[in-house]
Amino acid sequence: MTAPLGVILAGGLASRMGGGDKSLRPLAGRRVIDHVLERLRPQVTHMALNANGDPARFAAFDLPVIADSMAEFPGPLAGILAGMDWAAAEGAEHILTVAADTPFFPADLQTRLVAARDAAGLPIALAATPGPDRLYRHPTFGLWPVALREDLRRALTGGLRKVVLWTDKHGYAEALFPVDPFDPFFNINRPEDLAQAEAMA
Repeated sequence: MTAPLGVILAGGLASRMGGGDKSLRPLAGRRVIDHVLERLRPQVTHMALNANGDPARFAAFDLPVIADSMAEFPGPLAGILAGMDWAAAEGAEHILTVAADTPFFPADLQTRLVAARDAAGLPIALAATPGPDRLYRHPTFGLWPVALREDLRRALTGGLRKVVLWTDKHGYAEALFPVDPFDPFFNINRPEDLAQAEAMA
């Protein structure tokens, strides 16, 4: 397949950070989102930012800013749907989603998700990491077929909010990523996480 379009999910309310955009906080001399963009850009053909509210705050990035089409901030599935709708208008078949508050995600995310999906013969692929007693899924880091967007729209309209409930319905592959020397899906939710990220950067 051709490289997917990239969608950065930044639609959350950042309540644990006291509000505002986590992705615009400073990290190692840049903003968190600058680290995300640097890692995502080589893995996709084009990028868009899924964010709600005034898009002007992201004007400096020269990216399409796509808002959720569903009201009341129903979570990451709404951002994935917004990304699918944007990609459909662009004529793309797949999107690769990443979270805007996760600055160290793998540089080979896209290739390993594609490989996992193809090996399993399933439509969706999600990132995962090993834990002491089970695998941990990271459902905001996924490869999604645009062809499922109307099904996702119906699910959201019907009240579905959890990503894994929808992916379980369709079947998904897992791409396993190591957590040594640190979890690449470490995300910044609280002020203390930002301090930890500084030490990791």
